[in-house]
Amino acid sequence: MPRRVLLTGDPGRAEELANSLLRDVSVLNRNRGLLVISGTYRGEELAIVSHGMGGPSMAIVAEELALLGLKVAVRLGTAASLREDTGVGDVIVAAGASSLKGGAGLGLYFGDVTPPSFPSPALTLRLLEELRGLGLRVRLGPVFSSDSFYAETPELGRQLNQKGFVGIEMECATLTALSWMRGFESACALVVSNIVGSHKASDEERVNRSIALAAKGVLEVLASYRPLGLPGTGSSTTTESL
Repeated sequence: MPRRVLLTGDPGRAEELANSLLRDVSVLNRNRGLLVISGTYRGEELAIVSHGMGGPSMAIVAEELALLGLKVAVRLGTAASLREDTGVGDVIVAAGASSLKGGAGLGLYFGDVTPPSFPSPALTLRLLEELRGLGLRVRLGPVFSSDSFYAETPELGRQLNQKGFVGIEMECATLTALSWMRGFESACALVVSNIVGSHKASDEERVNRSIALAAKGVLEVLASYRPLGLPGTGSSTTTESL
């Protein structure tokens, strides 16, 4: 199992990206729709993995990948923008993530302690530079990881905007917190699919173009990045696997 991984929520997207960008493709897992595909990119062994929807699903995938020796993970997904100056097709690189207390699947891990939901600074800087170099419009800022997709109201969007958040999604807080606990590096790149409170229809073609281009950037980073070797407490001892 490759130790550098692109994570994305949708198994269909994982398969499409793997088939279009990787060489020597091999499907390692399809269990429960959590697709694991290995291959090479610029001669380096990488994997593209679908993590499903929400913090609990991300937590399961992150834990089991850590058991298999994960060193670097970049989530490439979508998010809703909370700002008019960050539009559809733009990319948010998460400087940090937040959630409600006990949310994002982290309650049993951290209890009353605030989780360390921020990405690897070195990996994030490398990702930011690569995506900007591809000509994408990139915004660096904190995101909010929600547990309730259909409860994301315009009023919530306004409140989060006032608190400094630039986007809302569902998994970054989980991935980044567990990466520090388990000793691997993580970062998140999120293509804006809509703007909270806006009545404008999303531009699916533009979103897909940005995802395809951002995926190339993520793989370039994964292929060239050398992990820092973070200390961790070790992975959980579950015997289940993806």
